[in-house]
Amino acid sequence: MPKKGKPLKPKGIQKTSLSPSPLNTKRKRPPPSSTPAPLSKKYQLLKCLKSKKIILSLLAILIVVLGFLVAGAAYWYQCPQKNVKTVVIIEKGSSLSQITSTLTQHHILDFPLLFKGILLGTGQWRDLKAGEYLIPPSVTPAQVLYILISGNVILHPITLIEGETSHHLVQKLRENPYFQGVCDVPPEGSLLPETYHFPRGTSCQKIVIRMQKAMEEAIATIWSTRSKDHPLRSPKDLLILASIVEKETSFPQERPLVAAVFLNRLQQGMPLQADPTVIYAFTQGKGELGRDLSRQDLSVDSPYNTYRNLSLPPSPIANPGIASLKAAANPADVSYIYFVANGSGGHIFATTLQEHQKNHTEWRRIREKKE
Repeated sequence: MPKKGKPLKPKGIQKTSLSPSPLNTKRKRPPPSSTPAPLSKKYQLLKCLKSKKIILSLLAILIVVLGFLVAGAAYWYQCPQKNVKTVVIIEKGSSLSQITSTLTQHHILDFPLLFKGILLGTGQWRDLKAGEYLIPPSVTPAQVLYILISGNVILHPITLIEGETSHHLVQKLRENPYFQGVCDVPPEGSLLPETYHFPRGTSCQKIVIRMQKAMEEAIATIWSTRSKDHPLRSPKDLLILASIVEKETSFPQERPLVAAVFLNRLQQGMPLQADPTVIYAFTQGKGELGRDLSRQDLSVDSPYNTYRNLSLPPSPIANPGIASLKAAANPADVSYIYFVANGSGGHIFATTLQEHQKNHTEWRRIREKKE
């Protein structure tokens, strides 16, 4: 019997829930993820190691290739080229490409781009100097670079001969193809005769200044070593006397004797009677007289006519050399006051007029015999 007060539940009937039954509804799947599933740590490590091996292999190949290139460039840099001896001119302001092109045109480089690359890589292209260079045969690119950096350009000679006039020197400079520009004729006697060397393109004025400086130094040194009680009172007078000595004789042993003759005549109040001074009165150093002096020439009214004037001419009549300057500063200790040609290029010296007239007669006989 059921207990009182509690209604009986019918069998087979269960209390239902408000939510739908899982048997009657479909389960929704989550949307697929946009990111791949994470790889395992082991797989990631293997992949990283493989990438590193590839990179290292490529680097190794690159290093080997670069090594071969560097070795090849180094070998070529020291390898003699197949060039012949030649002269190249690197103009001022030339670029590296222009310089390389010039070298190539002269068949000095067989790989100009490699040469250019080496200079760009080392920065040595900044040290290249303009000028005219002598390139020896079978030169190496390294030697070419050294030559162009050294600045050891070709030097061209210009010679001022002892006794040459300033006007003639300027003419030679104007006709010289290696030098450029124009210059005024410098004062006579202001240039030191010598062989000078200058690079192509040097201005004529610069050459003249160099010669003048050399003479200033020479005359200052020689004047300081002049003999005691020397009758001349200034370096200018010494220069004038030396120019006359230079034109009178070309024999070194005669220069001190000729200088002594002129100084003895000055001290005795006698005219120098030097033919070269009379010739200069006519030519002014611009050329040759082209004939022998006549008796009429010896009376020409000119301060350079030492047959009429008792002193030195007002300026030098040529550019004397070192030997004549030294002879004028230290004349021979002799009493000669005359000299005349001996017929063989030299002179015969005399102390008295009687001796001189005898020597002069002999000279006329020799000259007539030659004619």
